Amino acid sequence: MTERAVLPPLLVMGVSGSGKSTIGQALADALAAEGQPTVFVDADDLHPAANKEKMRQGIPLTDEDRWPWLDACAARIAEVEGSGHRCVMANSALKRVYRDRLRASAPALVIAFLDGSHDLIADRQAHRHHEYMPSSLLDSQFATLERPQPDEAAVTVSIEGSVDETVTAILSALSVTSG
Repeated sequence: MTERAVLPPLLVMGVSGSGKSTIGQALADALAAEGQPTVFVDADDLHPAANKEKMRQGIPLTDEDRWPWLDACAARIAEVEGSGHRCVMANSALKRVYRDRLRASAPALVIAFLDGSHDLIADRQAHRHHEYMPSSLLDSQFATLERPQPDEAAVTVSIEGSVDETVTAILSALSVTSG
């Protein structure tokens, strides 16, 4: 039996429509299949009702809207980690300061940035329904996006392939061996 690297908490980030929830769940499933007790958390589930309503109306969130949500996300990561499980969280975390806020509670946080063109993501959004995130907010998402910097523990992965290809690319970039 080969030794497997055990991942620190993993943040799957990107703009709305980049596939964070789908990729995050598939990544958590792949890690669990490799024997790493893993819990997937969709940060969208942690938004307060006021944030969801604001976005539903097509109004971008402000930093003031996001701070309590980010704190709830950090608390959930800590809770999962405290249970002895690896946390994989889907969270837009578009700005460096948002990732730093999460990293303050989870210093070992590793980021998988799902990278795709505006056109690709707009096309994906046109073919999906989201509870409260209209495609009209895509431009504001790209305007807010600050790509991970070299000093952040991050990998950038293209979303042009299938879900399986993207998960494989993330695992490969993080040097996680299979079986």
